[in-house]
Amino acid sequence: MKILLIEDEKITRITLTDTLEKEHYQVTACATGSEGLQALRSNGFDVVITDLRLPRMNGLDILQKIKQSDCTCPVIIITAYATVETAIRALKLGAYDYLTKPFSPDELLAILERIKQFKLVVDENTRLKQRLRSFEKRELIGQSPAMRALIDRLNLVAKNDSTVLIQGESGSGKEVVARYLHRHGNRREQPFVAINCAALPESLLESELFGYEKGAFTGAARQHKGYIERANGGILFIDDIDDMPPALQVKLLRFLQEREIQRIGGNELIPIDVRIIAATKVDLRQLISTGKFREDLYYRLNIIPLTIPPLRERKQDIPLLIEHFIEKHAGKSEVFPLSQGDMRILTEYDWPGNVRELENVVQRMIAIPDKNFFLEQLKVSAQTRETGPAPDTLEDFPGLQQHLEQQEKRLIRQALEQTGYNITRAARLLKIPRTTLRSKMEKMKLLPGWDKSAPSR
Repeated sequence: MKILLIEDEKITRITLTDTLEKEHYQVTACATGSEGLQALRSNGFDVVITDLRLPRMNGLDILQKIKQSDCTCPVIIITAYATVETAIRALKLGAYDYLTKPFSPDELLAILERIKQFKLVVDENTRLKQRLRSFEKRELIGQSPAMRALIDRLNLVAKNDSTVLIQGESGSGKEVVARYLHRHGNRREQPFVAINCAALPESLLESELFGYEKGAFTGAARQHKGYIERANGGILFIDDIDDMPPALQVKLLRFLQEREIQRIGGNELIPIDVRIIAATKVDLRQLISTGKFREDLYYRLNIIPLTIPPLRERKQDIPLLIEHFIEKHAGKSEVFPLSQGDMRILTEYDWPGNVRELENVVQRMIAIPDKNFFLEQLKVSAQTRETGPAPDTLEDFPGLQQHLEQQEKRLIRQALEQTGYNITRAARLLKIPRTTLRSKMEKMKLLPGWDKSAPSR
């Protein structure tokens, strides 16, 4: 840390400078207040230590001038004339602490250590806030044509107050898109409130959405504001609206028409100013055709339709997303290297869980730095899906034993290919005895060109 020392007594100035430099502090020593303030203007310091009694300008004057400037460094006051009144005045003016002469070097070093620890916390806080702001701005990662088109459309409608309907598969980032609209819209300073229709039982969803009055039902011990009311002035994000019960769809439709709510058990009509963003993982028109979703509600919601492409349709974004998630979650952890072959596995995988699944895999690879294990799992999952859809009837099913044997053979082949047909290493990878693996290889005819007496590696 860089310290500015202002002390008119030469012996004290030299002694304190030597003490601090022995503890590896960088010290600039001045004899007067004007010299000290000039040094402060010319250089950045982490701490100012000043004597109270100085010629022409005392320590409290220096403290006031420092606090009136842009400098935020803590100030320690040293005095041989300490009184309670002086100490209180110094602290009120913003001094970090004060010392009464004579004092031991350890007393001063203890104060500096507290300042150092406090500064570390403040710096870490600042860094985390900057990192958070950076991630908020970069949440919509992608350079693919599909993502560029989506971001362009979001920027076009962000400041519009019309209702939005987002359609996208699970894990594709529907809430991320909703928060992007909030962050870039006219309501950015107002609340963003999210509710997931699939996460709450039908019996709770209505009371959580619309709120209730005290005594409205058994257990309603006090008035409760619902999600709609809490979002007043801002944005209400209704996720998985395809799971909303039909009876509640009627109430939501009425709210969208009237823009006012009535808490359960209440008589008061409460006007609400809120932008609604709804999200669905399925095409609501299909639910309309089966009678599971109201057509009139659909048209009320679908003013601005947005579709999020699944990750398998924008694979060129995968390397960017991986880099983003490593930076987001690795922190100070040692980051694992990804070869071109590793990246090829990650980009060839279809990611049925979309961006959420990709982020989860990256988090696990950071937590358990055995990337080969996770990459092998992805290859197995991909090959399992390539075998085709499940049979329509049990009559078409080849039998559980046969199915398990097929999966086992596939896993063994992959382990052998990964280890260059080194049976010892493949057995270790599969966590089975080497003799068991060789027996299975012979049974499954996975020893091309080898006979049973062939030497094994």
